[in-house]
Amino acid sequence: MSWLKDNDPIPGDCKSCDAIEQVIVPRARDLGGFEVRRALPSAQRQMIGPFIFFDQMGPAQFLSGQGIDVRPHPHIGLATVTYLFEGEMMHRDSLGSSLAIRPGEVNLMTAGRGIVHSERTAPDTRMSGQDMFGIQAWMALPKSHEESAPAFAHHDVSALPRLEGEGKRVRLIVGSLYGETSPAAFPHDCFYGEAVLAPGAVLPLDPDYDERAVYLASGRIDIGGQTFEGGQLLVFRPGDRISILAETNARLMLLGGEPMDGPRHIWWNFVSSSQERIDSAKEDWRQGRFEIVPGDETEFIPLPENR
Repeated sequence: MSWLKDNDPIPGDCKSCDAIEQVIVPRARDLGGFEVRRALPSAQRQMIGPFIFFDQMGPAQFLSGQGIDVRPHPHIGLATVTYLFEGEMMHRDSLGSSLAIRPGEVNLMTAGRGIVHSERTAPDTRMSGQDMFGIQAWMALPKSHEESAPAFAHHDVSALPRLEGEGKRVRLIVGSLYGETSPAAFPHDCFYGEAVLAPGAVLPLDPDYDERAVYLASGRIDIGGQTFEGGQLLVFRPGDRISILAETNARLMLLGGEPMDGPRHIWWNFVSSSQERIDSAKEDWRQGRFEIVPGDETEFIPLPENR
């Protein structure tokens, strides 16, 4: 699909810098040869639209015999969105879902009142080794849906809207953006997409939502004459049309939405508008009252003593 022509902000215009409200540098964690960079939540900001947790996974290289082993663990009050640039990961959950996710596909798991899942490297992939690079995001559910039934949806590459031209390619993951709507449904006005830009390409980002941000996964970009490198989350003020100039090949995640209906409590893997609900979820996991994950019943992550 071609891009609609419009009066974009001029790259290098210093006024565009005024549109940047915050620059968040994720904190890095090494999980045994697998680096995770966490941009949300941060000391500067808890949420952007419904996005309350945002992790860059990798890039990492797993040699033969190595892989990911995230044992079964619970969630409430949120939806997880897993999106890979490279590699493959096996998802299983307490609903009986069991399938691999590959680059460009989307796993959307809605925890609602409670779900348990695991994420592992499949045995055949572990044997051959692989590169791994991707993003896992958590989206807080609106209060009206915090206690909804858990659900899982997988969407193949061909099902996701894709816009391409003028040195840029955008794949819409969740919500609505650039006149397109993803089949991955979420009960709050929001957007989430991947943009891949060639050097010199200019990507507009309209003020369609009050809260907007871009996460630069790789490459270098210019906004209003200011350069930003990979591994930064740029949060924009509402109301301004943004113009993003790629100085190198760049990969961005576009995210945001309307403000949520109040702050959220977040503890371990639980998100809720109620602290009492989180306390009850902690006790439910401690007492073994969550459902088990078929095919991954023998292990689990214990409730942390302190979090």
